[in-house]
Amino acid sequence: MSTATDARLSSLDRMLDDSQVSDSFATDMFAVDDALESSATLRRAVTDPGTPEGARRALVHGLLDGKVDRAVVDLVAEAATLRWAGGRTFAAALERQAVRAQLITADRRSELEDTEDQLFRFARLVESSPDLRNLLGDRAIDLSRRQELVEGLLRGRTTESTIVLAKRAVLARERTFGQTIEGYITLAAAQKNRAVATVRVAKPLSSDQRNRLQAGLSQKIGREVTIQEVIDPDILGGVRVELGDEVFEGTVADRLESARRLFG
Repeated sequence: MSTATDARLSSLDRMLDDSQVSDSFATDMFAVDDALESSATLRRAVTDPGTPEGARRALVHGLLDGKVDRAVVDLVAEAATLRWAGGRTFAAALERQAVRAQLITADRRSELEDTEDQLFRFARLVESSPDLRNLLGDRAIDLSRRQELVEGLLRGRTTESTIVLAKRAVLARERTFGQTIEGYITLAAAQKNRAVATVRVAKPLSSDQRNRLQAGLSQKIGREVTIQEVIDPDILGGVRVELGDEVFEGTVADRLESARRLFG
C-alpha cells in the first residue's frame, strides 16, 4: 500500500472517529459499498479525477441523502473528494470504515475484546476444517446461503458484532475468508492502539508464561500486545511468535527462557 493511500485511509479513520457512529452506521456503509462493487459506472463517477471535487461530493449527496445515515453520507462524500488509484480502491476504503464502525459499536457495548477473540477462534475453526473452508469459499454457492451457515454456527455463542463481521468476511472479494478475518482482528486491536501477536505452541501456555511473553513483546514494540494462541503440534515443544512482519522462534521451557532472553 502506498504512502498516499495510507494518508487517505488515515484521513477517513479520523473522520469516522470524530463522527457520531450510530448502530446502523456499519450496515448502511456496507450497503453503499455493495452498491459500488456492483456498478463499475458508479465507481467511476464518484472517483473520476477529471470531475471537480464539489461535483463528486454533490453526486454522492444526490444519490444517498435520505437513504442512509447522514454521517455515512458525509463520510462517503468526503472520501469521494480524495484521489484514489481506482474505484475498487475507493470501495475498499469505505469497507474498512464499515468494519471499523462495527468495531466501534462493539466497543461501545464493552464487547470489543470478546469480538476480537471470537473472530480469531472462528477463523481457526474454519481453517482447521477443509470442508467448511471450501464451502465458505465456494462462489458457486449463493452468498446468502454461505452467510446463513456462518450465522447458524455463531448465533447464541458470540457477540452480534462477531456475527456481522464473520458474515461479511464470507465475501472475501480480494482475499480468503481467513485473511479477511485477520484484517478485521488487526483493526480491532488498532481501536485500542494494540498490536496482535499470533503465538504458535505445542501445548497451552501457562498464565505466567503468557504474561511474561506479553510483557516482553509489549516492551519491544512500545505498545500493548494482544496474544492469540494457536496450539500447533508441529511446533514440537517450541514457540513461534508472529508479530506484524516479524517472526521469532525459540524453545519453550517452563519459564519461556528463550523468550526472556530475546526480549529481556
